[in-house]
Amino acid sequence: MSQFFGRSITSMPPVTKNIIIINALIWLVEVISPQFGANGIIRHLGLHYVGASHFNPAQIITYMFVHDQHTFFHVFFNMLTLFFFGPMLERLWGGKRFLLYYMVCGVGAALIQEGVWALTWMNEYIDFFSKANHLSHAEASELVRQMAEAGRPDLVSALDAMKNSMVTVGASGAIFGILLGFAFVFPNMPLYLFFIPIPIKAKYMVAGYAVIEFFFGVTGTMSTVAHFAHLGGMIFGLGLLLYWKHKGTLTGNRYQY
Repeated sequence: MSQFFGRSITSMPPVTKNIIIINALIWLVEVISPQFGANGIIRHLGLHYVGASHFNPAQIITYMFVHDQHTFFHVFFNMLTLFFFGPMLERLWGGKRFLLYYMVCGVGAALIQEGVWALTWMNEYIDFFSKANHLSHAEASELVRQMAEAGRPDLVSALDAMKNSMVTVGASGAIFGILLGFAFVFPNMPLYLFFIPIPIKAKYMVAGYAVIEFFFGVTGTMSTVAHFAHLGGMIFGLGLLLYWKHKGTLTGNRYQY
């Protein structure tokens, strides 16, 4: 097994390899220095809500290279997926086009997440406020409205803290885009899920992932996971794939290094 990974890493195309290395190194820094990870890396590089005081436009890009320092599996499974699926797409498209696709998916995921936050953050705050003060949702909403009209500084502070607590990190949006790209180019390639020895065509497996993510997002299942961001990566990736297909360059490599 170690020989397999060793040979694969040695022969891995440069963009895929460098993305994995960057993500792994940043995660290791977070683990080695947890305080710096939480107050430095995640504070400055993680994606914050656009209305938060901690938001910086560069975070739309930097967030996809930062992962949760408290769990190894977050970065591991993202990079493992990239390890298996990235090289085939990079060799097909070339490094520049592959990097463009990866970044479009990651940025698209960030934009979708920002949109979801914009639509839901106030309702989430009112839910929290109603439970903390033993009020109905309607009563809490009216009280928050009155406090906002009065310019209450405690409300302003609480809302700012709420906005700054909304942070997303991880390459998952870009990775879901990679999965979609693989299924789009190699739709009938047989894939295997862990512990299930039955091959599933790539197009069906990825479609299943999309349905699950949509269901989880709508129902609020595993609410700490940015399900709509994952879908956003796939949506923006699909747009670019359809454009390339329309131009007749989907499987071309004119951007190759």
